[in-house]
Amino acid sequence: MKRRFYGLILDLHLFLGLFSSPFVLLFAGSVFFLVHAWLPPLTSSATHTRVVSALTLPGELRTLSGRPLIDALKPVLGNAGVQGEIGFVRRLVKEEELFIPITIPGREITVSLKLATGDATIVTRELGLAGAMATLHRSPGEHAPAIRMNWLYMAAWRWMADATAYLILFISVSGLYLWYVLRAERRVGFVLLFAGGLSFLGLAYALSR
Repeated sequence: MKRRFYGLILDLHLFLGLFSSPFVLLFAGSVFFLVHAWLPPLTSSATHTRVVSALTLPGELRTLSGRPLIDALKPVLGNAGVQGEIGFVRRLVKEEELFIPITIPGREITVSLKLATGDATIVTRELGLAGAMATLHRSPGEHAPAIRMNWLYMAAWRWMADATAYLILFISVSGLYLWYVLRAERRVGFVLLFAGGLSFLGLAYALSR
């Protein structure tokens, strides 16, 4: 029974680790771009501007806010040929204009929507692969949770990011179990665990000073 349990944990550790490795590599690689605020020029950056006129606007756009505003804007943006994760919408009262930031991995879109005329100025900025990785790294966060994850693909990405976190926990715990069962490796394992724990505590103490 013990051997069968060991074999099951070993297989799960291996195959779930292989399954989650692309997501782990994405998070690990993109953190360098975020920490150092540097995006390698893997693709040429380009900005495109276009104007869509006379869009049909719901009458309640002037009064809505939060998630109801996001939901009301989706069909309008769809008619303008724009899709993606809508960020915090800025309302310019005097100008009767909505400033709408939209994010797609590898692309930033800003839409300036005139409420009086229904005209929309759409500016698209290409960020490339590195920008896409940085966007995916930041996206599962809880900034503005009331309006976040309003695009189907980004909501699916949040579930995959959560699953990756749980898989890493499982791989870590199962790795400890597999190491402990192998008696020949216990001494080296204890040394590495102690060194890793000491490094973590030392860094945490230094940062809290």
